[in-house]
Amino acid sequence: MRYILMTVVTSCFIVYVSGRHSVCGVVSVLQEEKKKCLAVINKHEAESTKGPGCGGEWDNLTCWRPAEIGETVLNPCPKLFKDLYNSKGNISRNCTLSGWSDIFPPLLIACDYSNSKETETMMLFYTRVQVIYTLGHSVSLIALTTGSIILCFFRRLHCTRNYIHLNLFISFILRAVSVLVKDQILYSTSNPYESEQCSVNTLSWVACKTSLVFFQYCIMANFFWLLVEGLYLLTLLVVIFTENRHFILYLLLGWGIPTIFVFTWSLTRIYLEDTGCWDTNDHIVPWWLIKGPILFSISVNFIIFLCIIRILVQKLSSADVGGNDQSQYKRLAKSTLLLIPLFGVYYIVFAFSPPHSVLAKYQIQFELCVGSFQGLIVAVLYCFLNSEVQTEIKRKWRTICLDQYIRRNYRQHSSSISRNGSESVTIHRDSRMHSSVQSETSSI
Repeated sequence: MRYILMTVVTSCFIVYVSGRHSVCGVVSVLQEEKKKCLAVINKHEAESTKGPGCGGEWDNLTCWRPAEIGETVLNPCPKLFKDLYNSKGNISRNCTLSGWSDIFPPLLIACDYSNSKETETMMLFYTRVQVIYTLGHSVSLIALTTGSIILCFFRRLHCTRNYIHLNLFISFILRAVSVLVKDQILYSTSNPYESEQCSVNTLSWVACKTSLVFFQYCIMANFFWLLVEGLYLLTLLVVIFTENRHFILYLLLGWGIPTIFVFTWSLTRIYLEDTGCWDTNDHIVPWWLIKGPILFSISVNFIIFLCIIRILVQKLSSADVGGNDQSQYKRLAKSTLLLIPLFGVYYIVFAFSPPHSVLAKYQIQFELCVGSFQGLIVAVLYCFLNSEVQTEIKRKWRTICLDQYIRRNYRQHSSSISRNGSESVTIHRDSRMHSSVQSETSSI
């Protein structure tokens, strides 16, 4: 039975990507079932007046009530199998003179669990997905951190547009960190019974739930900062205003709205679905408090994207725009491609797809794998390939080279002074060097 239990706990990795269960979630279900089982056994033993038989037993998966010798006890498949595999079978045990018999029919057969090639294929699929999105978030984390440092370091880059880009970068950084931390806490491959994260200790569960709250907040904040990018660009194209005046509103929208929804979600989890590590979605109210705002931001951003494309088409087809039709379409295509990663337009493809549908496998590949590299693409397009950023980096590099040139010449002339011992010659050379440096500085 211990082997069967560990097999099931390991196999639950197959379905965790869809957001249904985690390793610690499985352990939580088993712990809850064990409590109920012990209560049932104690009740039977207190009410029973019959002679000796087989005592009640919890076999780590199923609860067996006390029975008389010769009695057959029939139980439905364990709750864990129902949750993971929608099992509807039954299992039995006989109470004999020597104790409980083995389970019949065998548990793995009766409860629709099979270690077939299909299961191994699914395991391989989700393992590859995890490797890809872990790589994507890690690479994005490095690129976004570098881009954020660049935007903060150069003063000439400090403007509302780059402030919004910087906040978007930070939201992507937090998203990547939260995903990696959540995976480490919930889906660690270590033995769940020996892991502190699956401990019955209250502090361990509080830490686990806190990581889920942080994860939900980072995901929602990232979607709302994508929405802020869309609103800002649309406002620039449609309305003329002083942009600094509205930056506080962007901050409230990007960081404040997710705070309200995640705080409300936490309260509903406490009162409606305080189970496990808050990684299941059995109750509809907490689920919609997270899903609803994200769907709203995706939908609004997609509408903004269409509006911006319409405005670009109108501007490119106006009489004031020169060039032939081919160049105009090229400019439109380039503008469209640049906006897709910035707005996260591709999320609309599966935004309204029902959970656990036939498209779930493609949705997982699309959103987890492609989405993990979105931060990298945004950092490259809107920081590393930005002409203003490149100009500032080149200017800083020239300044560094000029400083090195001045120091190198200063050392050379200082050594020549010590060798020649002539101050007049030194003054003459220093003045000549100074004039040459001035002319070079002005040219740069």
